[in-house]
Amino acid sequence: MTKLKNLEELFHHEIKDLYSAEKQLIQALPKMAESATDPKLKQQFEQHLEETKVQKDRIEKVCELLGISAGRMKCKAMEGLIEEGQELIAEDAEPEVKDAGLIASTQRIEHYEISGYGTAAHYAERLGHAEAAQLLSETLKEEQTADTKLNKLAKGYINQKAE
Repeated sequence: MTKLKNLEELFHHEIKDLYSAEKQLIQALPKMAESATDPKLKQQFEQHLEETKVQKDRIEKVCELLGISAGRMKCKAMEGLIEEGQELIAEDAEPEVKDAGLIASTQRIEHYEISGYGTAAHYAERLGHAEAAQLLSETLKEEQTADTKLNKLAKGYINQKAE
């Protein structure tokens, strides 16, 4: 592993990490959608899968703008968050309880992505990568919206049904 010497190199590292995270999430979301029993939650997972594919494309565009390869880096944090979600899916639980747990697992993922995209967008802006900053900020807003939608489902009725 090479030493990161400046903010630009750290920014590239963050972009590669986000790319890996999105690729892993694209693999995990169909299983989450399949495991959800609530139709609105299932629909949210399916919509977010399509959104995540676009977000991955945006990261590829950022890499192109920066003249870097997305590489083969593995985001260990996303790997762990997805693994926790898969453990929940494997649990013997009432459907309503599983749906509430899926929301909690997915919100942890969203919060990780919100943090990552917020940081990367700030780095891009600080380093003068205006187009990259705009692309990353667009994804940040989508992640915040996804988290809000999940929160509304949980607080609106799913957690109540799980009581």
